[in-house]
Amino acid sequence: MKIHEYQAKQIFAEGGIPVPPGDMATTSLEAVAIAEKVGKPVMVKAQVHVGGRGKAGGIKYAENAEAAKVLAQTILGMDIKGLTVKKVLVTAAEDIITESYVGIILDRATKQPVIMVSPAGGVDIEEVAAKTPEKIFKLYVDPVLGLKSYQARNLAYKLYRDINQVRQATDIIMKLYDVFWKVDASLAEINPLITNPSGEVIALDAKINIDDNGLFRQREVAAMRDLDAEEPSELQAREADLSYVKLDGNIGCIVNGAGLAMATMDLVKRYGGEPANFLDIGGSSSPQKVVTAMNIILSDSNVEAILINIFGGITRCDDVANGIVEAFKQFKPSVPVVVRLTGTNEQKAADILRSINLPYADTLDNVVKKAIELAGME
Repeated sequence: MKIHEYQAKQIFAEGGIPVPPGDMATTSLEAVAIAEKVGKPVMVKAQVHVGGRGKAGGIKYAENAEAAKVLAQTILGMDIKGLTVKKVLVTAAEDIITESYVGIILDRATKQPVIMVSPAGGVDIEEVAAKTPEKIFKLYVDPVLGLKSYQARNLAYKLYRDINQVRQATDIIMKLYDVFWKVDASLAEINPLITNPSGEVIALDAKINIDDNGLFRQREVAAMRDLDAEEPSELQAREADLSYVKLDGNIGCIVNGAGLAMATMDLVKRYGGEPANFLDIGGSSSPQKVVTAMNIILSDSNVEAILINIFGGITRCDDVANGIVEAFKQFKPSVPVVVRLTGTNEQKAADILRSINLPYADTLDNVVKKAIELAGME
């Protein structure tokens, strides 16, 4: 789950990480009130779950409250990469002396959080990694032992020479690690971490992504979810207990099991196709899940063929087939559909699907090739 910058800064502030004063506004009048309260020049920043806000004109400097009002009127309602700006963060503008990067992610290979710091802040860390990888310093943290102050200090020395700033950065890194664990984050990032003319080290920007699997114990954080900023089809999938991620291709995929779903998408790419989504219906045999999955896939105008690949273990193939038949009755798909069902009750499933004359494939390779052919990509 993604949260907005103003929400991440709220969490940072509660964790003792220094952030510029400011607040969120949904109207230009609210922006004026916040700017007046800050009492100095401010930045007006669009709050949308997408990068490149500055390049799109969604981050502007305001000399005073009146300028903040005008800018808020301009930015609110702006379209940034398909998302409408409904909120802005009005926050104190800081004079910047240096910019650094501090971030924490969960490394799946080592099953440990990894802290990354770089003196090259203010740009995408991916760009730094590609062009100047020697400027990125990493520390893998044993989740049992936790982060030690000497480890954080060693990282801080990679960013600053001034001992006072090293101490401030050490404290920020320690507190960022605490926040990372406290909110079940998959990513916690400060970019840039700045120093100002007074020598203060401040988190000028803030980004936190939350692990959905931890939301059951993060009620306050879960309440921060901005439904307006999320893909409607992904919301529908979550409500139906489906794992769904929209992609940019034209082959709609309905699969059970994350591993099989990934393998299916890999084969689609291998044979020259482009998957339109990741969609895992899970281990349930509920026909309604299949109906919902078909509805979600068909709502994507880019889809030109649908590939259904089910391995029946706990999932019964005949239940999936019944769901497909019901989906055809309800939606009458205008795009071709090809199916592979193997495992529990696969013969019953084949008998059921004969009633709607669906193309049937016997292997994973064949179902992928058939889907690509039906999409007109061969």
